[in-house]
Amino acid sequence: MDLNSLIGLRDLLDIAAVSIVLYWILLLIRGTRALQMVFGLVVLGGGYFLAQAAELTTLGWILENFLGSIVIVIVIVFQDEIRRALALVGSNPLTGSNPGEQRHLIEELVKTATALASKRIGALIVIERNIGLKNYIEKGTPIEGKVSKDLLLSIFMPFSPIHDGAVIISGGRIAAAQCFLPLTLNPRLEKVLGTRHRAALGLTEETDAVVLVLSEETGKISTACEGKLYSRLEPEELKRVLERMLASDADPQTSNLWERIKVALRSWKKSDA
Repeated sequence: MDLNSLIGLRDLLDIAAVSIVLYWILLLIRGTRALQMVFGLVVLGGGYFLAQAAELTTLGWILENFLGSIVIVIVIVFQDEIRRALALVGSNPLTGSNPGEQRHLIEELVKTATALASKRIGALIVIERNIGLKNYIEKGTPIEGKVSKDLLLSIFMPFSPIHDGAVIISGGRIAAAQCFLPLTLNPRLEKVLGTRHRAALGLTEETDAVVLVLSEETGKISTACEGKLYSRLEPEELKRVLERMLASDADPQTSNLWERIKVALRSWKKSDA
């Protein structure tokens, strides 16, 4: 291989790596406030070049000094997105749950949600995925029990001493109860949403967890994932939504970059065959 071919290969690898990083960043901020802030920074950058072209000295000086500290600005403005991105990078892309265990988990969750909704009992159930939730689990009450409708109902009954807070399911087992989650700071949310829904959104904005929410006031079933809330689900709809959210290996729309790469590789191998 001559020098020119080696340089050309390096350029291709460089372009591919940058493209993957940019694609991942766009996926990460899609549908969030970060996308609007990125647009705002682009507008400021365009304003700087226009000020230079029009010889607007004062405006150009202000924008130049602002953009000169762009790295610090990005860290401050996008701190939540950066934290979530680092957590995704550090997660294990090769882990996956047993299909039989996953079916059992979904069935028990649907049964639990249906029973709680009929009694209008509030509940918050978190299903851990690639990003670990150990810091939230450690602050709760340890359970270490098999996921079952009876156990979950006994936890969330109003007379239970641990019915407040969230239950976290990790590794297919109930790891802890009475866990407290971060509340979302999104100012555009409807004011009618209660603390449970805001906690569900807050956790899913920072991690890739799936959260099941039961409203005490309305008895409605909701799920949260990737900072989005899916409300007023019937049992059959809930089952389909959980299957789609938890079976990310089979979902080409998942926002996890590693999962998208695996899906693309499988499609490529099938096309070659």
